[in-house]
Amino acid sequence: MGTIAIYPGSFDPVTNGHLDMIERGLKLFDRIIVAILINLDKDSLFSLEERTEMLEISLKRFSNIEVDTFDGLLVDYAAKRNVHAILRGLRALSDFEYEFQMAMMNRRLNKEIQSVFLMTGLRWIFTSSSIIKEAAKFGGNISDMVPQLVYEKLKEKFNRPTKMGSD
Repeated sequence: MGTIAIYPGSFDPVTNGHLDMIERGLKLFDRIIVAILINLDKDSLFSLEERTEMLEISLKRFSNIEVDTFDGLLVDYAAKRNVHAILRGLRALSDFEYEFQMAMMNRRLNKEIQSVFLMTGLRWIFTSSSIIKEAAKFGGNISDMVPQLVYEKLKEKFNRPTKMGSD
């Protein structure tokens, strides 16, 4: 079976930064479960089905990746899947503060599950799904920040047929 990690997130939408984190995570783990959080309190741009499809297509070149969904506590999901590692990315000091608090709470809830942090690649340090959606909404060029499929879906969502791809 090998070592398995869960890489959780909302992935609304998946970015090249996410994909970079997953690829680098595969150097540490034999398998990664990319787990999309079902958060009914959050107003997502993409439906759960759309996010799942975009991730599955973006990750199809990897045979050791599984895309799944979960709700509730991440540590409960990890225990249910018999996984003992949660993979998370850190971009900035503000990420560290939030992730540190989450890791400590997760550790308090289940001491068997460890949090593993990777620094975001320098190329992606400023990217987030929120920033990419904001730029796309106003026609910014985000074509090299997301997979091609996501780029096309963002153009559809914001009705931006050509401007998003111009420099």
